[in-house]
Order: sequence, then C-alpha cells, then structure tokens
Amino acid sequence: MVDGAYGEGGGQILRGAVALSCVTGKSVTVFNIRGRRPKPGIQPQHLMGIEAAAAISGAEVEGAEIESLDLTFRPRELRGGGRTFDIKTAGSVTLVAQTIIPPLAFADRPSEVRIIGGTDVPWSPPADYFRHVFIPAIRAFGVDASMEVKRRGHYPRGGGEVVLRVSPVRALSPVRSIERAMVQAVRGVSFCTNLPSHVASRQAASAERILKAGGYANVRIASEALSEAGGSPGSGITLWAETGGTFRVGADAMGAREKRAEEVGAEAANKLIGELQSGMACDRHLADMIIIYMALAEGNSEVGVSSLTMHARTMIWLTKLFTGAQWAEGATAGAATIAAKGAGVRNRSL
Repeated sequence: MVDGAYGEGGGQILRGAVALSCVTGKSVTVFNIRGRRPKPGIQPQHLMGIEAAAAISGAEVEGAEIESLDLTFRPRELRGGGRTFDIKTAGSVTLVAQTIIPPLAFADRPSEVRIIGGTDVPWSPPADYFRHVFIPAIRAFGVDASMEVKRRGHYPRGGGEVVLRVSPVRALSPVRSIERAMVQAVRGVSFCTNLPSHVASRQAASAERILKAGGYANVRIASEALSEAGGSPGSGITLWAETGGTFRVGADAMGAREKRAEEVGAEAANKLIGELQSGMACDRHLADMIIIYMALAEGNSEVGVSSLTMHARTMIWLTKLFTGAQWAEGATAGAATIAAKGAGVRNRSL
C-alpha cells in the first residue's frame, strides 16, 4: 500500500509506484492519489501513463479512471516492441515517457513507442530537457534510450508527438558523480510554434547575453520557428551546460501570453547560472528523475545535487518501499549529496 498523499503528494508518486511495480514484479495499491493537489485523483496524463505501463507489463488494473483516488496494479511479464499511446489532451508526453522507460529497460526486447500529447506544457519536463539532459543521464546507468520530437504540442490542444526508443538492459550500473567538471560549453534550443519567428530568436539572444555576461563564453543556442497546422501557439527555451562529466546541467523556461520573449530567455539563463553556482554535478530536477535508477542499480551510486527537492525526498521514500535500497544524504554549502546502495534488480527476461 502506497499513500499517494505522502510528501509532495502529486502525480510523481503514482508514476513512480507503477514503474517500480512493473520492474520489481510487485503488485501495488496506491490510495489518496494526488491527495495534496487542488484537483485530486487521476487526470488524463496519469491515466495514459498507467495504461501504457499496463500494456507493457500485461497488468491487471483496478481503479484506472479519471478522478479515481485509488489504484491497484498487478503486473505480469514485461514485453517490449512497438506501441502508440495518445493522451488525447495536452497532457505531458514526457511524464508518460518517464513512467515507462524503467519497465521498457527491463523488457524482453527493444521498444519503439510513439506518444501523442503535450511536448512543452507547464509542470513537466520540456521535450528538449528530456532528450538533451535526462536521457544522456540515464545512459550513464546503462539505459540505451533516445527520444525524437516529431511535432510540438502545447496547451490546450496538445497534438505533439515524440518517438521513444529503449533497448533492454540486464542490470543498471551504479554512477558516482559529485562535483561537476568545468563548463566547456552551453548549448540550447529556443523554439516557437505558430508564433512570429522573432520570438524564438529573441528568447535565444536574451539568454545568450546573460550567460556571456556571467562568464560563459562558449554559448550556442539554436532557434526553431515552427508552424503546426491546427496546433496551439507556444514557445520555450531549454539550456544545458556541457562539462565533460557524467551529467549535463540543465534549465528551462516556458513562454506565456503575459511574458516577453526576453523574459523567457532571461529566466532560463538565470536558472542555469544558479544551478551551476552550486558546483554540483546534477541539477535539482534531474536528481528527482534519476533516483529510481540509483535505487535499481547494481552497486553504490552517489551524486551531487544543487538542492534536494521534496520530489526527490518523496522518490527516495518510494524506492525504499519497493526495492529496499539504502539511502544516505549529505549537505555542503547549501548543496547536497545523495548516496544509494542499489537493489541490483535484474532483467527477468534476459
């Protein structure tokens, strides 16, 4: 039994519980789903994550419906292959991908999964952060994965499309990366969809000015102006620092009707500078997302984090319940380290 209102009390507990259930083969009941949110219960993007994980694992599921507060998930065998999952709203494609990558990594064959929904929407990792920061990070654990953006999708219509490819692994490798190496370059993607092309270039120029003023000379940000028939307008920018170390340090910002393009670029640049000032290898959002991999890995992992969020603490708690992974935390000059003795979960199909 997992209390869905524990800690940050959001959808991450549900996604993490379903993913861990698939990988470990342990059935789970989650109650009080999203109990700390103004609109509790399962929402469309959560439902698609559950349905996708169920399809991959052949699970028996009870309570998988919109606004349900309780879910029981009983997985069977993990099966890879080709699939399509359509959220049918602007629900986040990256949060669905986040749910299914661990099961796909422990499946019996390579997978190619098409996910349709929102690629760049509030309260979720943008597609560019996912493919340029998160996916390179999990490759360090041995996960062979990639994501291709076929079409951008924004609130309220969604309609974006990504293709996720994941190959199976026998077991995950531990990772140790505490302090980041020197920044060699800053790269990024600034885009706008169904908006004047200068929006993307102004976002990029603003970010570049601030980064160079902050002492980062090697900065290159690509600008993309897209036109998607029938799609909602939107814009955003994702930046990442290349250090030559294990992880990239990332930050992003999303456009909004009340925000000038220059503000969007400045927001992302200032976030990145703040993350880099910690001197740690991992930004706070990436730490949230790799905890499950640290818990499943075979051996001892340790990473340095700019700061430890409530999301991260919640995932540490959740992985203890499923795997018995042992965790330790440390603090230094406002930053943090997290260490895990992983459970060494093995792929039952390989």
